[in-house]
Amino acid sequence: MALLSKPNEKTESGFSPIPVIDISDPESKHALVKACEDFGFFKVINHGVSSELVSVLEHEAVEFFLLPASDKTQVAGYPFGYGNREIGRNGDVGWVEYLLMNANLDFGSHSFFPGLFNNPETFRNALLEYTTSVRKMTSHVLEMITDGLGIEPRNTLSKLVSDKNTDSIFRLNHYPPCPHHINTNTNTNGGNNVIGFGEHTDPQIISVLRSNNTSGLQINLADGSWISVPSDPSSFFFNVGDSLQVLTNGKFKSVKHRVLANSRKSRVSMIYFAGPSLTQRIAPLSCLTDNEDESLYKEFTWSEYKNYAYHSRLSDNRLQPFER
Repeated sequence: MALLSKPNEKTESGFSPIPVIDISDPESKHALVKACEDFGFFKVINHGVSSELVSVLEHEAVEFFLLPASDKTQVAGYPFGYGNREIGRNGDVGWVEYLLMNANLDFGSHSFFPGLFNNPETFRNALLEYTTSVRKMTSHVLEMITDGLGIEPRNTLSKLVSDKNTDSIFRLNHYPPCPHHINTNTNTNGGNNVIGFGEHTDPQIISVLRSNNTSGLQINLADGSWISVPSDPSSFFFNVGDSLQVLTNGKFKSVKHRVLANSRKSRVSMIYFAGPSLTQRIAPLSCLTDNEDESLYKEFTWSEYKNYAYHSRLSDNRLQPFER
C-alpha cells in the first residue's frame, strides 16, 4: 500500500488559490492563459454542460462499481477495460478501481454494455452525450486560450482534439473508502495518507475532470508543495497536459497531480483526456518561438510519445528524453 507523509495543506483556511474561470465571458481568455502559466490547472464555471446528464452518468458509473468483483473482472483489459489497484503495467498501484474507454469509438460496440449494466442504453446514451458536450467545451476553452495568446487561426489548438481521428480517452475512477484498519503502522488522521492514484502528469493535450462531492485530488505547485483541490461537482477542472506544454514551448506547465484515499467516503471521478490523432506531430508552435534554436523540445508524433508514456512509471518525467 503506497503511503506518504502528511501533505502541506494550503487550503486548511478555506481559501483556495486555484483559478476559477467563467468561460461564458470572452474576456476570460487572459485569465485562462495566466492559469495555464502559473498552475497548469483551473476550474471552469458557466460551462453549459447539463447537470442532469452528469448525474445520470455518475449514477450509472456507481451502479457498475457496485457490481461483484467477479462480474467487473469479466471486462478487465489493457489498455481499455476494467482495472483494480494496478495502474498500467509498470508497477504502479493505488486504492482505486476504474473503467477506461476509447472516447472516439462507438460505445455500443463494447461487449460489456449489454451484460453488465442494468440500463445499457441509458449508460451508452449518457456517455455519448457527455463526451460530445465535454469535447465541445474543451474546444471552446482551447480557442479562448489561443485568443489569449494572440495566435491565429483560433482553432490552432482546438483542431488537434476535435478531429474524428483524435486519440481521446474517457476514464471512470472509483476510490472506495479506505478503512483505518488496513493502514498498518499508519494513522490517516495523524500524518500518513493512502495513495488513491500516484503523482503524475497527463501526456495528452488537456484533461477535463469532474468528480462527486468527495475531496482527494491534489496538485503540485511550482515551489514543490501540494495543495488540495476543494471538490465541486457542479464544475469542471482542467489539467494542462505534457503535449500542451510542448506546443507552448514550456510557457504552460503540465501539472503534476495525485489523489489521496478518503477513509469514510467514496470518490467517483470522470476524466476526458483530449489527445490528438496518433500521427499528429507535436512540437513548439512556430508563432511562440522566434527561431528553431529557441525550441525546448524535439518534435515527436503523438503515437511515439504515447508509447513512451505507456512504458514509464507514473511519477517519471516523461518529457525529459524529448528535451533539447
